[in-house]
Amino acid sequence: MTDPRADALAARLEKGRQKTFEIFDALTSGQWQQVLYKDPTWQVRQLLVHFLSSEEQLLALAQNVPAGGPGAPQDFDYDSFNAHEQSRLDEVSVMELRSMLDQARQRTIAWVRTLDAAGLDKIGHHPVLGQVTVETLVLSMYGHQLLHMRDLSRVLGSVV
Repeated sequence: MTDPRADALAARLEKGRQKTFEIFDALTSGQWQQVLYKDPTWQVRQLLVHFLSSEEQLLALAQNVPAGGPGAPQDFDYDSFNAHEQSRLDEVSVMELRSMLDQARQRTIAWVRTLDAAGLDKIGHHPVLGQVTVETLVLSMYGHQLLHMRDLSRVLGSVV
């Protein structure tokens, strides 16, 4: 039986998905080229790549923990991971990346809805937060996007 916390997490992830795509879908072609971060230099397009890559990776890590795995390796290098993913997805169009991110988030939401209390309470390693519950790991996915979308809002002069 699904835990009510899982339903609440799924609803939060869906809310984040809707808000993220509302903002991304309103961007002009010029705004996709806007520099968002300077070290390393990321344009808004690179943020979309980052969202996709981190969604896929964090889902795999979250699924690993209830299955008895440790989560992220202790020596996980997220800077190297991000650089590799930017290179790997460099030739993918914004529209395709958007679709891939939407599908990835839908997979995350569907999986979260299957979690029971025992699964949510399992402890595993998050690449930044350290040892956390699966519930916190999933919640970090929502918070991660929110953090970056606020940065995007500041750069573009709007409010998220």
